[in-house]
Amino acid sequence: MAKAGKAKRKAARKKYEQAAKTSKPGAGKRFAALAASAKAGGARNPEGVAAAAMWKKYKKKGGAALIKKGKKKGK
Repeated sequence: MAKAGKAKRKAARKKYEQAAKTSKPGAGKRFAALAASAKAGGARNPEGVAAAAMWKKYKKKGGAALIKKGKKKGK
């Protein structure tokens, strides 16, 4: 996948940083914003990049808890 222009990548990164400041973990906004940022950067699997970042930050138990919380909210 080709990279987006520098302005689009920068805007996507800024949206992610704003979402990280204002949303609580488990809401899904951070994940979506990070996936969009990764897509703008040219990632083949942007959701995978976001998931890998989540697992690295929150480890196994914390990541599973966030997923459970997100699924509960979705119902």
